[in-house]
Amino acid sequence: MTFDLASMSAAFLLGLFSSAHCLGMCGGIMGALSMAIPAQAQKKRWLILVAYNLARIVSYGLIALLLGRFAQELSVWGGQVILRWLAGLLLIAMGLYLANWWRGLIYLETAGRYLWVYLQPLSKQLMPVNSVLKAMALGFLWGWLPCGLVYSALMFAMAQGSAIDAAIVMLAFGLGTLPAVLLSGVFAQTLNSWLQVKQLRWLFAVIIIVFGGWTLMGTGMHSHHTHHQNSQESMQEINEHEHDHSHHH
Repeated sequence: MTFDLASMSAAFLLGLFSSAHCLGMCGGIMGALSMAIPAQAQKKRWLILVAYNLARIVSYGLIALLLGRFAQELSVWGGQVILRWLAGLLLIAMGLYLANWWRGLIYLETAGRYLWVYLQPLSKQLMPVNSVLKAMALGFLWGWLPCGLVYSALMFAMAQGSAIDAAIVMLAFGLGTLPAVLLSGVFAQTLNSWLQVKQLRWLFAVIIIVFGGWTLMGTGMHSHHTHHQNSQESMQEINEHEHDHSHHH
């Protein structure tokens, strides 16, 4: 396990910069959640909002842990390079999506809605949100909400090659989404108008596209490193074999 600071930072910034998308998807939920807190529970409002968000982030980490375990098996068969390529391409698609230059990621969210059909009835049973426990249960469910951004981040997390690293990267991403989603429950209008500024969205989009390019470049370096490592191992085996052979003579 290696704490890859670059990947963690990239995931955190991805969460932070894609807040505009988060507000479109989860901001409404946060607003509804704030409204769903009954009058008698208003004193616990912040506690409920924080509990909801922390549970949402934990669910991201758990999904990444499960998928990261699967990716770990794939990397044994050389699948890590493919995962990195997919992660890079998805990040570029995410950037294009945020800037409204290409909306192809919508198809990915449509595919995820099939899962949501089974989870949505459970979320309705948790309303009204009058306790921290209910907020946590709802947050945990909402982590599975069909979202192209979350799927892109998950693919990026899976490309780390280990289940623990995948979970850490996804937790970093979740923390990046926290400020906008948490504040949207309180200052929804102000934050939303700020994030609707076209130039800002474009800036965030370009930064995410650069992350995608960086991931793709890392793929080339990773495969070169693997090839170099394999070559070194092969040379070492040949040398050992020759050494054993001369020793026998």
